[in-house]
Amino acid sequence: MPQLYLAAYTLSAVALLRVAASLILPRLRNTNARVLEFIYELGAYSYSTAIGMMATLTVLYKVPPVAETLMVANAIGYAVGIAARNAGRPAIAIGQMILTLTPVCIALAMRSEIAAKVLAFSITLLLPAMTSITMNVFKTLRDSISAAETSQRLADKMQHLARTDVVTGLHNRAGLNHQLVEKLMDLEPGRRLALFWLDLDKFKEVNDTLGHQVGDRLLCEVAARLRKQSPADACIARFGGDEFIIACEADAREDIQRLADELLAEIIRPIRIDNDRLEVGCSIGIAVLPDDGTDLETVLQGADLALFQSKVNGRKQVTFFDAAMTRALVRRREIEAELRLALQRDELSVFFQPLIDLNTGRIRAFETLVRWFHPEKGELRPDEFIPVAEECGAIITLGNWITAQAAKVAATWPDHVTLAVNLSPLQIKAPGAALGILNALREAKLDPTRLELEITETVLLEHSPNTDAFIKQLSEAGVRFALDDFGTGYSSLGYLDKYPFKKIKIDRSFVSGINVGTTSTAIIRAVSGMGQSLGMEIVAEGLETLEQVQAVRQAGCTLGQGWYFSRAVPDYLAAMLLAQEARRFDEDTPAAIETSDESMPRIVTPPATTLPDPDKQRRRRSA
Repeated sequence: MPQLYLAAYTLSAVALLRVAASLILPRLRNTNARVLEFIYELGAYSYSTAIGMMATLTVLYKVPPVAETLMVANAIGYAVGIAARNAGRPAIAIGQMILTLTPVCIALAMRSEIAAKVLAFSITLLLPAMTSITMNVFKTLRDSISAAETSQRLADKMQHLARTDVVTGLHNRAGLNHQLVEKLMDLEPGRRLALFWLDLDKFKEVNDTLGHQVGDRLLCEVAARLRKQSPADACIARFGGDEFIIACEADAREDIQRLADELLAEIIRPIRIDNDRLEVGCSIGIAVLPDDGTDLETVLQGADLALFQSKVNGRKQVTFFDAAMTRALVRRREIEAELRLALQRDELSVFFQPLIDLNTGRIRAFETLVRWFHPEKGELRPDEFIPVAEECGAIITLGNWITAQAAKVAATWPDHVTLAVNLSPLQIKAPGAALGILNALREAKLDPTRLELEITETVLLEHSPNTDAFIKQLSEAGVRFALDDFGTGYSSLGYLDKYPFKKIKIDRSFVSGINVGTTSTAIIRAVSGMGQSLGMEIVAEGLETLEQVQAVRQAGCTLGQGWYFSRAVPDYLAAMLLAQEARRFDEDTPAAIETSDESMPRIVTPPATTLPDPDKQRRRRSA
């Protein structure tokens, strides 16, 4: 029977072609998906038709029963199996089933045997049953795939939210870490990865005065400006609070510097939110991989150190990391750790520098200065530990301690001698700051009118309600205020009208700085004239020579301070100065005042003005 042989050969050929297609087609690239799908459908339908025709011919030609049973069973099994296997594409599965079983069913119905007709009827019932199964499996698969896709979308969304800052839409810390790792892996040899660490200046004041909503809108505007100014492939992240980090590839250090300058200029442009015009400063620290480190953690730390240096240098600065910053950080951390123990170990002392009446030569006041005598490192300069104390918050405790100790000493002085104490901006803003000072005066039994607090113009620039309340509460109690370092900041005469200042201290740069000359003398004369009109005293700091003393006195200054008169001395030497002065003036003799010329009095400093041994200081205080 040649028809059976032809059917067998056709079935074998189709099967071989499908195997070959399954091996070859996956290796072909850029092949259209629709073409692959068509080839698969063609092979599936061809194979189903061939196996169905093979079984039909065995029924029609009444081959031996074993062969007939084998081919019919094979066709039925194939059709049932394919219905479930290809349920993902129900049209193909049902089509294959119909092409396989329909001709077999017809051939069996044409036979005269009852068994053949019953089998044909059974196959006819099998078609809708398997179709139903196919559709149910398809629905289950579709629902499962839909659920998986939904879960994937939710997972992607959760991952996006986990890596995105909700306020600005930039990357957060997790997103930054992920992006930095990818950028490092994609970094080409010879290229640099620059990390810019930005910190907004005085952002907290915006939140405190205008509210967090305005603060969030400010952050969004800064984020928009960073996106606009940064390279297209840059990674921009909000690291936290008012800090941002930008990472981008660069070729040369000059390109990095130019981008940093552009970023700084863009951010400090005034920002208008509703009716408020905000001017926000910015400090930037930069570290470069691999120049400043071979791993991300080291480079990030370098950028953070560079940012800190920008703040120390006066803010609104761009600073590149330098290896010396690491050594400075170690030094600052040592000071910070030891400073917290210094008060307990009695290593700190208050010293006093006299303010001299330039007309009489008498001591009118003492300014309080702090000294730290470390048992191993010796004397530490105030410019070493005061900035560290301000940074770590220890300045509040230190400032309160200085005020309390100085008030106890001042209570032993004559009533006409006042005490001047410098205040840190952080100390002024601290909760209960005014109450702490009043308690110190009460415990020392010092009249509040004998205390004079010196504050700098930078404190007033912040326009903080806490500062206004602090000054008001203490001035009502009788405490006097002096404006320190006048002329070095954004000097405004409005401060003199708004706040109850009784004294203005002209910065030493106008007296003994490198630019001292006609202009500085004219400025001193103008400030002195204004002070006289307002009933204020004018103090000239940094007087070191007789010529400087004569110049400021002739310019109108009423008080002088500096090494020409006396260095800062411990409490017992301050008392000695006062006792010496009292004897001289009480005796009312020409020896009472020593003059370098006929009009310039000068106090005679006791010879023992060298710094005392710290151990002796402790024993003297304990005695």
